[in-house]
Amino acid sequence: MSLKDKTIICLLDDEFEDLELWYPVYRVREEGAAVLFAGPEKGRTHIGKYGVPATADLAYEEVDGATIDGLLVPGGWAPDKIRRYPKVLQLVKEMDAAGKPIGQICHAGWVLVSAKILNGRKVTSTPGIRDDMENAGAEWFDEPVVVDGNLISARRPPDLPPYAKAFVDALARK
Repeated sequence: MSLKDKTIICLLDDEFEDLELWYPVYRVREEGAAVLFAGPEKGRTHIGKYGVPATADLAYEEVDGATIDGLLVPGGWAPDKIRRYPKVLQLVKEMDAAGKPIGQICHAGWVLVSAKILNGRKVTSTPGIRDDMENAGAEWFDEPVVVDGNLISARRPPDLPPYAKAFVDALARK
C-alpha cells in the first residue's frame, strides 16, 4: 500500500484505449491510491475503443491540481479531444510545475504537446506521434518507458507493466 492517502486523476473522453486507461488505474488502486476520473462533464459515461465504459467523477473544471498527487492520461483517440480544453492544459502545466507525476501513454502525448511542457524533455509515445513530440521540443526514444523527472511515458499496451510500475514508483517517491 505504498500509495495510501494519494489521489490520482485520470482524464477521460470518448474512445480512450481501454487497456491504457484501466491497467494503470487498477495498478495504482492496488497500491492504495484513490483514482478519480475527470471528463468534460461530471457523471457522463465515456466508452473506450473496445467498449469498456468509464464515468467521470468530476468535470475538468472541478479538478484542483493542488489537491491531487498525480495525473494519468490514457491513449487512444481521446487525447485529441482532451487537449482541446483550456482547463486540462492549465492542469497539466500546474502538475508539471509542481513536479507531480504525469503518466502518458501512446497518443496521450498530444495533451502534453498542447500544454507546451515538452521542450527539452525526454519522452516516448506511439511512433505515430513522434513528429508531434519532437516538433514540441522533446527528445523522443523508442523504448517501452521513458522517465524524465515527473514525466512518465510509454509507447503502447505491451509496455503497460513497466509503465505502471514506473508511475507507481514516481508517486511513492513524491
